[in-house]
Amino acid sequence: MDQSLLLSRLGRQILEARKNHGLTQARVAELSGLPRQKVIAVEQGASTVAMVAYARVLCALDCELSVIPAALPTLEELGELFE
Repeated sequence: MDQSLLLSRLGRQILEARKNHGLTQARVAELSGLPRQKVIAVEQGASTVAMVAYARVLCALDCELSVIPAALPTLEELGELFE
């Protein structure tokens, strides 16, 4: 499993959680104590973002990480790897 695929999935899940909570990126930034640009990078699954930033955003969303076996990438995810 490729680490960029895992980060991309995590970012997408965080984005969905934020939208499900009805929050803006700016509000999540306020709640997490991070700049809005860092929240954007987290939602994009950036590998340059420290794990603590991911954790702070997850806490702001009242979410946590859960370790599960990796699923095979979808065709869409495979296509994103080659962009």
